[in-house]
Amino acid sequence: MARKVLILGATSAIAQETAKLLGRAGDGLFLVARNAEKLDIVRQDLELRGTSKIGSLAVDLNDFSRHAEILDSCDRSLEGLDTLILAHGILGSQEECQESYTAAKLVLYTNFLSAVSLLTIVAQRFEAKRAGTIVGISSVAGDRARQSNYVYGTSKGALSLFLQGLRNRLHPHGVRVITVKPGFVDTPMTEHMDKGLLFVDPATVARGIHKAMRRRKDVVYLPWFWRVIMGGIRGIPEAAFKRMRL
Repeated sequence: MARKVLILGATSAIAQETAKLLGRAGDGLFLVARNAEKLDIVRQDLELRGTSKIGSLAVDLNDFSRHAEILDSCDRSLEGLDTLILAHGILGSQEECQESYTAAKLVLYTNFLSAVSLLTIVAQRFEAKRAGTIVGISSVAGDRARQSNYVYGTSKGALSLFLQGLRNRLHPHGVRVITVKPGFVDTPMTEHMDKGLLFVDPATVARGIHKAMRRRKDVVYLPWFWRVIMGGIRGIPEAAFKRMRL
């Protein structure tokens, strides 16, 4: 049965690759992103690839006052909504964040607080229908704060915890909540970073997300080996970890 999918942050590299897979499967898509020009390019590309039902809306997701409007617009465009993919976020600069509360606040607002607002609204709607799927893209950075990106890691760790609580709350009501934790992904957001062996392309992560949606997973690390890596990192005693240059 075709899904009716709302993708928030639809111009991100991972979201675009995921949308291609969903469109190919015959799902209806409603795309939301801040940049109207980029959003239009993504929509046209998906239409050319054969996505049969697609809508879009350019909105800054940090404008909390428009969150209910987004869901209502999607509902009208697709004649319903049963799946939400939360894919928006920013990396930010650790150096700027540790020197400026304003910079840190922007990362926390974008990656966590805007997600809380959006997820609260959609959770109420899915709970009332006793059906639906929420996919939240977090990050392995949220498993343990490292000195090199602890503000970003904090925002993603908070998101992971929120999704965990939401999953426990909504499970009795037939609503699925999937937490996706990618590792290093070669995207425009990481273009300034040296690309090592652990980096993967966005299409690899998208395939993992699509697979998790089909197999009813709760938490997925993408690629799979990040579960092992992060298990080891979480196990390092704090006395030793604080001396590591990570």
